[in-house]
Parts: sequence; structure tokens; C-alpha cells
Amino acid sequence: MNNYFNLSIKELNEKLKKKEIKPLDLVEEAFSIIEQNQDLNAFITLNKDEAIQEAKELENMEVDNLLFGIPIAVKDNIMTKNLRTTCASKMLEDFIPVYDATVVRKIKEKHMIIIGKTNMDEFAMGSTSQTSYFKAPHNPWDKTRIAGGSSGGSATAVAAGMTMFALGSDTGGSIRQPASYTGLVGMKPTYGRVSRYGLVAFASSLDQIGPMTKHVYENALLLNAIVGKDDHDLTSVERKKEDFTALIGKDIKGMKIAVPNYFVSNIVDSEILEKFQQVVSLLQENGAVVSYVDLPYLDKAVTLYQIIAMGEASSNLARFDGVRYGYACKDPKDVEQLYCKSRQEGFGDEVKRRIMVGSYLLSGKNAKEYYDKALQIRSKMAKSFASCFEEFDIVIGPTTTTVAYPLGEGVDDPLQTFLDDVLVIPVNMAGLPGMNVPIGLSSSNMPVGMHLIGNYFEEQKMYQLASFLEQKLHFGQKEVQE
Repeated sequence: MNNYFNLSIKELNEKLKKKEIKPLDLVEEAFSIIEQNQDLNAFITLNKDEAIQEAKELENMEVDNLLFGIPIAVKDNIMTKNLRTTCASKMLEDFIPVYDATVVRKIKEKHMIIIGKTNMDEFAMGSTSQTSYFKAPHNPWDKTRIAGGSSGGSATAVAAGMTMFALGSDTGGSIRQPASYTGLVGMKPTYGRVSRYGLVAFASSLDQIGPMTKHVYENALLLNAIVGKDDHDLTSVERKKEDFTALIGKDIKGMKIAVPNYFVSNIVDSEILEKFQQVVSLLQENGAVVSYVDLPYLDKAVTLYQIIAMGEASSNLARFDGVRYGYACKDPKDVEQLYCKSRQEGFGDEVKRRIMVGSYLLSGKNAKEYYDKALQIRSKMAKSFASCFEEFDIVIGPTTTTVAYPLGEGVDDPLQTFLDDVLVIPVNMAGLPGMNVPIGLSSSNMPVGMHLIGNYFEEQKMYQLASFLEQKLHFGQKEVQE
């Protein structure tokens, strides 16, 4: 094995241009590492034969961009034409899409090679990936611990070196939280930056696709490839073409940074707070101005998420009825039994729980009492962030309250899975961009992450700060400990 994925993307690109290596070499290395790490359970479906064939076809083509010929993993709730897409659910166990999601089309245009579909929480509902019908992925840093969720398989694949790039989706922290648990850079872009066409909907007003990588530059590069207005997604936004790598390596002197007091309160483990405060000191020593602020409504984020996400989930998942596609129960006596038994047998416990609660929240007067009220408070939270960004460039805090914990914990405690995301949910509520960057290891040798929150469409500034931290803390060079 040549350890190609330990090289930078520029080094790999140079080798491909000079014909020192071929795309097939990268694909074969990816599948070799996957084979050696089957116990991590990172993938639900592999795309081996097609990936090898595509790599061979690329051999005689001109290497025209930095992502050319590079393997990538795709979360299993993103549609891939002719490649099984299950959402980690029995409901879609045998579902083969007939079209590509817009992000998949875009990475294919860059001639990236999809090596497989990654494991996740069922229909992205969870924070540990333990609700997967295909069993949970494991954390490469400690195989007895969770990889986080819902993009746990994508996080595991990158952290274990199976690939340099993965796509995840983030509804309430599902890219940033597993990135924190596995020592990765994970970006949830501004809502509307990336088309949701072809992403199986969980909560449509919160969902967003984003990149997961080991390094900041590679993360920005993949975001460059997937952003853009899409006529298939009316919530996608028209923006002038930007290069998210443009400010990487630039000085942070004079950058104004806010730390909400809620993010550094006693809800966060003391060891994580200590690591975070060390980074704050580092920022101050290098000319950044860091201030502690009070941001209202942050403590309401989990409650808002439960109401809004569950309500939207109950509506979005109504389409799985055993008639048009997906699992259908055997020999129903009538249409009503077809609907009821198909959903009862096809969905897991966590999905059924959220559908039931969401249906209750949207029924009759409850819609006004709960859902409409939650939307009002959500709007106020967004305005409080907007007010903060009138004075500050970036908001920071810890990404998670603890490091990754043992597999099996929290499975029977639905509330715990929501509290895992208490620090990252506000970003989805406000539609802001959020990013995890690793800042060190805990005493138990598990990754600790820091959360960067930017103003709308200011991902460039976030990559600027993230690249500074990467350079100073050398986190891009840390590998999974054997």
C-alpha cells in the first residue's frame, strides 16, 4: 500500500498529471483500506466494479482540475443513479434511484469517483448512527465508541483513511458533530448554498449537504465544486462565483470573534472547555479580538429543533406508504393494512417516534400552539445572530459537550441524542454556515472539536480562521492512533 491519501490534494494532482500514478491506483488503495477496516462498518453499499471501470476510463483523459480521479464517499441519503440508496432503513433497503442528486452530478463533472454509500442514522434521525438498520459505524480512534451522527459513516471513512473526501448532510449538527468526534473538518454551508435536490428530505427547512475532510484546503475545494443555484431546488441561492480557498493562509490579526457565554457554560465537559480556552488564548496572542457575549434563545435550540424537525419529518416521510417505492408488507388484506404494516415494519423505532410526535405537533390547534410558536422563536434567534454579526466576524465555541462516548450508550434515551447536538443546532435554526475544526485530543486520546459559525455566505472567513488553527495546531497531520 502506497498511502496516497496521506499526500495533499495538490501532490496527488501533480502525480496524476505526470502519469506517475493513475486514478485506478487511488481507487484500488481505497478499497484495500476499506477491506482492512470492515469492522468499522463505514459503508452500506460499495461501488467497486463501477469505480474501477470509471478509473480505467479516466486514464487517457486530461487531468483538468484538482479533484480529477479522486475517490469520494457519499452519505446514503443522497441519490446516486443506479447505485443503491437506503437511508440506512429497511424501508429503502433495495431502492435503486433513477437519477443523481445535483451534488452527485457536480462531483461527477469534476471526474471524482464514488467508491460507495456511507452508513448513517436511519433517515438521518439520530446523533450516533446507532439507529441504522445496518448497525452503527465505529469510531476509528477507538472502535468501542460512536462515530457520531447522522453522518457517522462518512466521518469514519475519512478518519480511517479510506478516502480523502466524503459528503454528509446536516439537519441539526449531523456533519459537524461526527467531524468533532473523529477529528475532521466538517462544513455545513449557509442554507441555500448547496442544492438539496436528490437529498432524501428529513426536515426541509434545516437540511443541508456539506463536505467532510481531514484538511481545511481540501474541504474548501470540495465546497467549491458543489455550490450553486439549481432550478430543481427553489431554496438554492444565486451567488457570484466564489473561491472558498481564497483567504486560506491569510493573517487573522484584527479579526473580531465572539464567544457566546452559553457555549462555555457548565453544560460542556471541563476538559473540552480547557482545550477551547487554550485556543482562545492562541487567537488573542495572534492579534484576534475575542469577546464573550450573551446571545438570547440559544438554550431554546433543542426544543425548537424537536418541534420543527419532527413536524417536517412527519410530513416528508408520509410518502413512504408501501405503494410507490420502498418496502411493502406481504399479503395485506386491504389498503389500510398495506399502509400501516409497511410503515410499521419498514421504519425503525427512532423514525417512528419522530413521525408520531411530529404528527401530533402538526395536528389541529397544536400546529399554532407549538409549530407556529417555534417558528417565531426561531426567527428571533436568527435576528440575534444577525445583530451579533454586525459587530463580529465569526462566532466560536466547542462543537460538542463531550468527546465520543461508548457504543450502546443513549440508545434507549431519545432526549440524550438531541442534547448531543445542543451546541450545533442553533446554526441550522438560523440557516448560518457552521464548521468543525479539530483542536486537540482529550486525556482519553479522543478528538476535541471547535465550532466556527459565520455570517450568511461568509464561508471564506471561516476557512481563513480554520486554516490558521490548522497551521498552528497541526491537526491536519494527526492520524488515528493505533
